[in-house]
Amino acid sequence: MDSMIIEIFLLSIGASFVQRTTGFGFGIFIMTMLPAIMSSHGEATTLSGILAMTTSLIIVIQKYRFIVWRRLLPILLTFIVVSIGAIFVLKRMEYSILNILLGITLVVVSIYFSFFSKRIKVKTTLPVQITAGTLSGLMGGFFGMQGPPAVLYFVNSEKDKEHYLAVTQTYFLVGNIMMTIARAYNGFFTTTVSMGYIYGITGVVIGNLIGAWVFRHITGSLLKYIIYAYIGISGLTFLFEASHS
Repeated sequence: MDSMIIEIFLLSIGASFVQRTTGFGFGIFIMTMLPAIMSSHGEATTLSGILAMTTSLIIVIQKYRFIVWRRLLPILLTFIVVSIGAIFVLKRMEYSILNILLGITLVVVSIYFSFFSKRIKVKTTLPVQITAGTLSGLMGGFFGMQGPPAVLYFVNSEKDKEHYLAVTQTYFLVGNIMMTIARAYNGFFTTTVSMGYIYGITGVVIGNLIGAWVFRHITGSLLKYIIYAYIGISGLTFLFEASHS
């Protein structure tokens, strides 16, 4: 039990730091190891979700004045519908093939955006928002890692890093609230998850404070490349897990 407390605490610091610095990645970071600590994948995604939700809440309180709702609501509503549907079929999922396909996709997307980001102009049209929301919903519902599709949209559609951080964290906050309700309905919100949250919340606060300091010293252009690199890392993580499953 003592080792579990320490592991969740340290993972929460790292995940919260990544989320506060890049605007996403809490689930990607913590879910590389959390399923091995928790008794089920569903419990792991639930704990990841409520800890990430707390991280996002802290940021939203700080950045709410930068939220532009007309660019947020279509992708957010799409995400909620798709992710809840994915959670309800979670118990019947086979992960290995999906992990491989998802990992390859994320690596390719990361490389493409890294080299061609200056030529990419993401329009805030309804089809683009619905597509990003659908992909994000599938990743969030199945893997607790809804960040990459939404982040690629927001980082290329928002005018500066403050607006980017505000809309991404509002997106993750509302999305994680809805997914937590769906997971609780499906029996994934257990006593173990509640205890894990108590262990991790202090780590969330610490990681958030460190990440906030780093974020202040990152330029908008550098932030984009950090995000693209981390998406690539997350793809490699999926492939690594698939090869060892």
